[in-house]
Amino acid sequence: MTEPSVLTGPSRYWLCPDQLFDGETLLSDAALLVEDGQSVRIAPRAKLSPRDRQEPVAGTLVPGFIDLQVNGGGGALLNYQPTPAGIRTILAAHRRFGTMALLPTVITDRPEVLDAAADAVIALWPTPGMLGLHIEGPHIALARKGTHSADFIRPLDSRTMDVVGRLRAAGVPVLITLAPEAVAPGQIASLVRMGAVVSLGHTDATNDQMKAALAEGARSVTHLHNAMPPMLNRAPGAVGAAINSDAYLGFICDGHHVHDDMLALSIRARPVADHMFLVSDAMPTVGGPDRFELYGQEIRLSEGRLINAEGSLAGAHVTMAEGVHRLVNVIGIAPAEALKMAITVPARLIGADALASPVGRSLSDLLVLDRTYAMTGGLADTVPHA
Repeated sequence: MTEPSVLTGPSRYWLCPDQLFDGETLLSDAALLVEDGQSVRIAPRAKLSPRDRQEPVAGTLVPGFIDLQVNGGGGALLNYQPTPAGIRTILAAHRRFGTMALLPTVITDRPEVLDAAADAVIALWPTPGMLGLHIEGPHIALARKGTHSADFIRPLDSRTMDVVGRLRAAGVPVLITLAPEAVAPGQIASLVRMGAVVSLGHTDATNDQMKAALAEGARSVTHLHNAMPPMLNRAPGAVGAAINSDAYLGFICDGHHVHDDMLALSIRARPVADHMFLVSDAMPTVGGPDRFELYGQEIRLSEGRLINAEGSLAGAHVTMAEGVHRLVNVIGIAPAEALKMAITVPARLIGADALASPVGRSLSDLLVLDRTYAMTGGLADTVPHA
């Protein structure tokens, strides 16, 4: 008879990894108690009794990654499949690559698409791994639309406010990306009173406009540097205002969207710690085919970049796991800091703090990273049988 796996057997034992990330630091002498497939608590390995069953784990044990900007995956794009089935496909695709929780993201489109995406999220709420809904556009700057369609861009209106209100009434977390110049005074404050997280992005805003939006309650900035003007010596603009603020700043780390040196500089320049978070901005090609349709155009994968017919970037083909690996090995970020950017900080911003801890979790939500902080797999792939 085959021995039961430590992942499924009704037993009590201690996982003893080379390192354990507890949400804040990397512990090299820690053990994680498991009871009936759930992690229970962390203890120093030195305090374990010889009678305690111990299972070694080669590598670094971490909670699954948390991604607050996911447009698609597994061949599904939320704008084109704003349904419970489409969301489940996206969740499953990213889970394969270590992202255990995410915000499905609907970008600029017809109002009916946003309505359908909200309906789908409400129908699924709560579903493990789905953190709410990220509404990115259509209330953005035309000049900084990126791959978003100009046909649907408009100022923030009552229809979107009603969708946010409906989501919040159902208890669904909402992150909404908008440009300061696309809203009227007081509208950001109204969204904040509803409980939405307002993020600034796709904007041509001046330094003063950004500061005013942040003062009104915006707490975040969407994919720093992308879809915003560069800093100049007498015009810090959106980027300068963001970096100098205490807001949470999302960023893409794929080597294409932001130059590695610029990203390193931006991270070092922040006046507050633990306010940078990694996103993928992933499209359907993650875990899916190498091309898809957006606004009637074919978007294809070419040398790691997703490009449209004009050769412009159109979303990203990268996973959170790849982003963490690049942060450590290319950007030079300390491993614990990189892990916080991919787990702890996004969890805090969206109000899912418990997901930053390895305690109180199903073992299927935990990952193992190798010495270079590349993902080797989940525990099922790495822990030997009992």
